[in-house]
Amino acid sequence: MSVTAPSVPARTFEVSAVALDLDGTLLDTVHDLAVAVNALLAEWELAPLPVDRVRALVGKGMANLVRRALGEARGVSPEAIEADEAAEALALYQRHYHAILGQHTRIFDGVRDGLARLAAMHLPLAVITNKASRFVRPHLVQAGMLDYFQLVLGAEDHPTKKPHPGPLLHAAQVFGIAPARLLMVGDSVNDAQAARAAGCPVLIVPYGYNEGEPVQTIDADGIVPSLRAVAECIRPVTISS
Repeated sequence: MSVTAPSVPARTFEVSAVALDLDGTLLDTVHDLAVAVNALLAEWELAPLPVDRVRALVGKGMANLVRRALGEARGVSPEAIEADEAAEALALYQRHYHAILGQHTRIFDGVRDGLARLAAMHLPLAVITNKASRFVRPHLVQAGMLDYFQLVLGAEDHPTKKPHPGPLLHAAQVFGIAPARLLMVGDSVNDAQAARAAGCPVLIVPYGYNEGEPVQTIDADGIVPSLRAVAECIRPVTISS
């Protein structure tokens, strides 16, 4: 998917820790997601969805993706899917997703270098994602990046999920810092809304999954071309200061 390369924001963020989204920010997981979605649809004798269409349906977690995909395949709204059917579909989807986890996943350009630069600043790092918790650490292990993170929060690791501010406030509490010292880096309006509500600064990358909407519409503090550029926008502030 092509995007217009934005400039790095001139503002410098004084932060003591960084939180990062997973899907669409660190890892390009959409092909895994599409394989699992289409395996579910095939079981229910529904036509498959193109990868780009699945990309536009990603957001607010797996349960939401499954509802949207079923609605799309049937030509109805996601709300028309009954709760029991949605729960059954989610269980089937997760079975398929587990079977192919990571097989088609790629690391976005600049991520490894970006993480290394942030780690060199001695900043605690967190992954905060709406992905089902049991898939998060395996993805990070397969990508060889788990050791960068002092905190990993999936969908079941906190009572709330983005765009609720709860997970970010929890991360700030764990790190012993004010929310204003926690930079959120994501790819979607969910990340930005969570950060705004928590009082965290937020940067957006342009290459991920923003539910089919252009990232320029997101209320954020800037758009950076890659994770590599995030380090250039940071002045580390020690937690004790």
